[in-house]
Amino acid sequence: MKVLVDTSVWSVALRHSIPVIEADKIKEQLSELIEDVRVAMIGPVRQELLSGIKSKSQFNLLKKRLEPFTDTPLESDDFILAAEFFNRCRSKGVQGSHIDFLICAVSSRRKYPLFTTDKDFLLYKKHLDFPLYGG
Repeated sequence: MKVLVDTSVWSVALRHSIPVIEADKIKEQLSELIEDVRVAMIGPVRQELLSGIKSKSQFNLLKKRLEPFTDTPLESDDFILAAEFFNRCRSKGVQGSHIDFLICAVSSRRKYPLFTTDKDFLLYKKHLDFPLYGG
């Protein structure tokens, strides 16, 4: 089964942004998913990863490193469900980005567990039905 890997996990693996012990575990889990060809990528996650990189050479290097991961095609129903998720959470006082809700929608529709370190998804999970990856 494919696992949808969130920007936060890629960031840990590529940028070392959290404590080493925690990062090592996340990197190990991601490596296993990569070896098993189970990683699902979507264009908006790729965009988030490539956004804000100051150096053209670093941008090109990261773009090259992500090339093996083809994008899961997004459909109109993904965007419609993302809007429904946004509205449902907003009505419960939970705010989030449009990309976060699109990630939730893709995870939900395709039954791809979401691998994330972003705690916002735990808030969304209280109101939405999508699987989380437990490693």
